[in-house]
Amino acid sequence: EVQLQASGGGLVQDGGFLKLSCAASGFTFNDYRIGWFRQAPGKERERVSCISPNDGSTYYGDFVKGRFTISSDNAKNTVSLQMNSLKPEDTAVYYCAASKDPCGTTWYRRGYWGKGTQVTVSS
Repeated sequence: EVQLQASGGGLVQDGGFLKLSCAASGFTFNDYRIGWFRQAPGKERERVSCISPNDGSTYYGDFVKGRFTISSDNAKNTVSLQMNSLKPEDTAVYYCAASKDPCGTTWYRRGYWGKGTQVTVSS
């Protein structure tokens, strides 16, 4: 069974930090891109960041560049997202996903998805 287990969410204050983790299993980790997407109530889903474990290439949404860092631990089949300087507008459910496609909306129909972890940033 393919599993993408997101963890690390929580409640932090404006300017705080969190580290999210995604534990992947049930597929060949290095053959896929792993990414984080987020969705807040009433808003569209957004691409946050993606990484290709096989070569280390990354993608960042403009709204998180300079604040978030994605990394992979290939030996453990995990991807992390270090989130610094968090803002209230970062509040959302953060989903870990995997796909062979470039990081984007095709993942919604051609990808594996976890249940997500809640990140809440207070004002």
